[in-house]
This record gives sequence, C-alpha cells and structure tokens, in this order.
Amino acid sequence: MLWLKRRNNLRAKGILGINERNIAYISRYNERKRFPLVDNKLLTKRAAQQAGIAVPELYGVIESTYQLRTLANLLEPLDQFVIKPTRGSGGKGILVLSRQDERNFVKPGGQILSLAEIRHYISNILSGVYSLGGQPDSAFIEALVISDPGLEQYSYEGLPDIRVVIFQGFPVMAMLRCPTHASDGKANLHQGAVGVGIDITTGNALHAVQNNRVISNHPDTGVDFSDLVISEWTTLLTLASSCYELTGLGYLGSDIVIDRSHGPLLLEINARPGLSIQTASGIGLRDRLMTIQQLPKSNWDIEARIAYIMANFGAIDIEPAAAGVRGC
Repeated sequence: MLWLKRRNNLRAKGILGINERNIAYISRYNERKRFPLVDNKLLTKRAAQQAGIAVPELYGVIESTYQLRTLANLLEPLDQFVIKPTRGSGGKGILVLSRQDERNFVKPGGQILSLAEIRHYISNILSGVYSLGGQPDSAFIEALVISDPGLEQYSYEGLPDIRVVIFQGFPVMAMLRCPTHASDGKANLHQGAVGVGIDITTGNALHAVQNNRVISNHPDTGVDFSDLVISEWTTLLTLASSCYELTGLGYLGSDIVIDRSHGPLLLEINARPGLSIQTASGIGLRDRLMTIQQLPKSNWDIEARIAYIMANFGAIDIEPAAAGVRGC
C-alpha cells in the first residue's frame, strides 16, 4: 500500500511522524499535570523568573475589563511594548507596538492604533478570541525585545526566534524561525515564516525552508542564509536545557530570542513541539531521540548533557527531511 511504503521511507530516513511523537514521546514523557505551567505564558514567565532564567521584563497584567479603565496609565511610560494573551498559541493575539504620540501607537508595519483600539483589542483577548479552546483569558504586557544585530537582517517586520527541542534535558535539534511579509511579521512556519535548521553543536545554519521548499535567501530582505551563525550558542543551549528542570517535561520545545542588550531570553515553552524542525534541518528526530533513550540513567547535569550533544550530534549530510511532515 502506498501509505505504508511512504511511512517506511520516512522511518528509514529517521523522520519522526506526528502519531509516533504523540504516543512515544509526548504521552510517555509529559505528565498531563505539568501542562498548565507551559500552556499559560504568564505562569511560565513567573516560574522562569523564580528559577533565575532570563525572560523579557513584565510591565503589567490585565485580567478584567474593569482594569482597562487604567490602561492609559499603564502604557503612559512605555515607548515600545508587546501585548500577549496568556493562553494564546501559534503567535495568535500578539500585538507589537511603539508609541507615536500621547494618544496613538504604531505597529511594525506602520498601522496606527489609538488607545481605544488597543483597549478593544485587549477586550477581545479577555473574551478568549485568541486562547486555547476559546476560554476567557487574561493579557500581559512585556518589554519589546530588540533583536541582536547579527539576526535582525534575517527577519522582516518581526522578531526571529530559536526553537530548541529538548528531550530528557538534552538539546537535540534547533531551528531559527524568521518572520516574513507572508507571515505578517510572525515567526510561524505555517503562516509563511522561514525555518532555518541550525547545527546543534555550533549554532551555524544548515539550510532554510519556506512552505516546505528549500530556499537560499530571505524572500524579503534577500540576505543569504549560508553565512548565518547564532552568537552565544552555548549560553542559549544552557538556557533551553534548563527548561527541563523548570517544567519536569521530558519532551518540550524552548522558544528563545536574543536581545541586543540582554542576550538570550526565554519567550515560552511548548509541551507539544511540532515536527517542521526536521524539514528545516534536513535531519530526522527519531535517531537522536532513540540515542538519548539508550543512554545510561544517571544524574546528568546541564553541562554534561550539552557536552554529550557537542560530541555526538554534529551536522549530518543528509537529504532534506520529507515535505509534508506536520508541526510548527
């Protein structure tokens, strides 16, 4: 049967499929009781702060429509900021703003919003328009991350971030997600952002894909991805790996940004990281996950885990992972 032949071909290339991911890794290694911590971005941020993990500065939280009366006072001292739904997913509901004057604000694409329009937008967040399952939500306002100069050329009207897949505390695969015009400045591959596979041992680019097609240059800025190197790579891997201790999740995705002043910062943690990272990297996840599973059980600290990865998981010359692998 055709589907069976295709599945066997993917398995031969080490590609992890969505059903295997769900059953063999998410269900097996992620206890349901631990999901609320990562499904709520505000809880994640506060837990990370308590653990000494660097995150963007929190300016305020809005939990009711009554608090919208004081929105002007909250925003008054802020020149640049981001508004996020606490339980949003896939980049939905995130609003990036800069102050234009006392009454108006501007989005990265140039659209001007009044205070009344921002108040209405937050009201939609509270009603659950952007939340998982459409449940009532809260909004929080945090500092706008200013991209590291080495990465901003790989982005269009948005902030590039780095997704690192962590298994049993080991960073096993990484990609840079680059916003584009097609993705409306969002680092979401499903919306048209570019995924750049990153060598987990060096921080160097492997190759890039957009909409499951290999590309060499950013579609908007024209910059060549072949010269891309992510700075402070070991520091970034250390931060990403620490999310294992923070959450107790055995299989997770750490989303990290590099601020030009503060270095790597944790944005959020995903308990169900998608599989497009394989397409971006041209490498399947299965073999790496199985390698970690077969390691002797011991108290590996973060430094030891990263040292193991550095010694064993260098870039492999392999055909790009098959198009059609789903996930974000």
